[in-house]
Amino acid sequence: MRLQQKVAIVTGAGSGFGEGIARTFAREGAAVIVNDLNREAGERVAGEIVEAGGRAVFVYGDVSREEDHVTLLTEAVARFGKLDVVVNNAGTTHRNKPLLEVTEAEFDRVYAVNVKSIFWSARAVIPYFQQHGGGVMINIASTAGVRPRPGLVWYNGSKGAVITASKAMAAEFGPQNIRVNCVNPVIGDTGLTAEFMGVPNTPENRAKFLAGIPLGRFSTPQDIANACLYLASDDAAFITGVCLEVDGGRCI
Repeated sequence: MRLQQKVAIVTGAGSGFGEGIARTFAREGAAVIVNDLNREAGERVAGEIVEAGGRAVFVYGDVSREEDHVTLLTEAVARFGKLDVVVNNAGTTHRNKPLLEVTEAEFDRVYAVNVKSIFWSARAVIPYFQQHGGGVMINIASTAGVRPRPGLVWYNGSKGAVITASKAMAAEFGPQNIRVNCVNPVIGDTGLTAEFMGVPNTPENRAKFLAGIPLGRFSTPQDIANACLYLASDDAAFITGVCLEVDGGRCI
């Protein structure tokens, strides 16, 4: 098992990519703090991990709030004795539409969830990692931060900010054995798919987006989980500041 005896927080783990990451980490030996805004979904994922023989607990929290990140750290240490890995997966978007139609409230929510959450996460867990010999942070950004397209301007910008901040954090905290990396998924089948497309999630509309992915399919939660598993594991002990596209060639 590649994460034996490790303890991880996974935000937004009640569905989609986060659920895939939480399940994979648990299967590989990690104890997982399953975080989500949706209490029912998060409890389901944590419960199913435990039923399968893994270790997990659900901790409710809004990643845009400082105190909820402190709670996640506190619960990880209280329940499992330590913290080794944080996966900042929770994210949101405004609907795919012209820039001038995006409201201030939509803009603020995207940046609070996608960017400020990383700020709060770092303020909560970096001091802990500094005091305990290091740790791993993995931030889920997006291909939108590498090859932006019209219609998602402020979402693109938020993910670009995550990528740049991750690289800067890796440079700043590397000397303290704190590794910070990014994973950049291409569009996948999640609860936000229709929002990303800006049109109903129909086979006809999907085909238009698939045409830009050389490997010919959307990303899956397992694809993203596999990348996070590597970056969280000791196999990646000399890897930091990397932004790994998991995109079927979309960014070529």
